[in-house]
Amino acid sequence: MSGGAIAQAGGVLGVLLILVAYAGAQLGRLEPRRAPALLLNLVGAALILGSLAVHFNLAAALMEAAWALVALYGLVRLAVGRARRPH
Repeated sequence: MSGGAIAQAGGVLGVLLILVAYAGAQLGRLEPRRAPALLLNLVGAALILGSLAVHFNLAAALMEAAWALVALYGLVRLAVGRARRPH
């Protein structure tokens, strides 16, 4: 499998992960502010960004970078919230 094909497969997997998170939230199966949905979004965006390293598109790169940053912010917020709670 060539590098371009691997990048494309990773990008498609990333899209699927983001769609699973979105569908899960819409169907009430995933809470969008909880770690599972945030991780699906973060990993999905990272895979799409990786695919864009081979087939670059500025608009898509900006969108996925923002998507990843929002998901990362949510994960950090969860981690800080857990760290502040008494054990």
